[in-house]
Amino acid sequence: MKTNLSKLKFITSMVIFGTIGLFVRMIPFPSSVISMCRGLFGAAFLIIFIFLSKKEFSFLSVKKNLSYLVLSGGLIGFNWILLFESYKYTTIAKATLCYYMAPIFIIIISPFVFGEKITLKKAGCVLASFVGMLFVSGVFEEKKPSGGEVKGILLGIFSAVIYAVIIALNKKLKEIGSFEKTVAQLLTCGLVMFVYSFFSGNFSEIKFTAVGITVMAFVCLVHTGIAYLLYFGSMEKIKAQSIAIMSYIDPVVAVLLSAVILGEKLSPFGIIGAVLIIFSAVLA
Repeated sequence: MKTNLSKLKFITSMVIFGTIGLFVRMIPFPSSVISMCRGLFGAAFLIIFIFLSKKEFSFLSVKKNLSYLVLSGGLIGFNWILLFESYKYTTIAKATLCYYMAPIFIIIISPFVFGEKITLKKAGCVLASFVGMLFVSGVFEEKKPSGGEVKGILLGIFSAVIYAVIIALNKKLKEIGSFEKTVAQLLTCGLVMFVYSFFSGNFSEIKFTAVGITVMAFVCLVHTGIAYLLYFGSMEKIKAQSIAIMSYIDPVVAVLLSAVILGEKLSPFGIIGAVLIIFSAVLA
């Protein structure tokens, strides 16, 4: 019973993550400011939850892993910037599929970072994923992708590369709980994005509207605070293999909503590409 409840929580978090593109598009803030708000509010939300639920929080474990936490937290902010910018230039479906190539990039860097060998199966997954990316990009279509479309796809791919680096850094963390790690990373993300937004002048580009502020608050509360709480609150009861497979509910939801709500339908080539990317990532 507890396992089923945990799976429901995890699936709910994946569905929430899969809808973020729809909401980010409605926020008239620079991507760095959106990332800053998510980081600071997400950290505050989790800190309040930890305090109210009287969970233990190990400051010592944070101190021991501080360098990796600060580096990975800062990278999370730039990872989000690239993903949110990708939404502006290409469809949410394509941006999300690009983003979920991160496991493939993990395979590519694993020999250099972890000393792991690339097996024939993993090599096949890498090849299938890149073929899928070409299908999704539209290069085989009669109507070639525009410059803006290509830019959006490249931004999505670069966000996946940074995400892969973040995963690699997380594997370097020692004896630290999920909540300690996430609070430290989100807080660092928010602070780094504040400094970045200040010196880049992005604060002056904020357009305050009732809709924008409301959606921003919703993204901070639901897509960051609640979603992370559900995500980490469910993982202890679920097998790692199930987590890996169910994680791809996120891109599937994004693709479906992009098509149904925004009319951003994938072409037959795009559908084949999406299947290749998701299947190869899950298999890898």
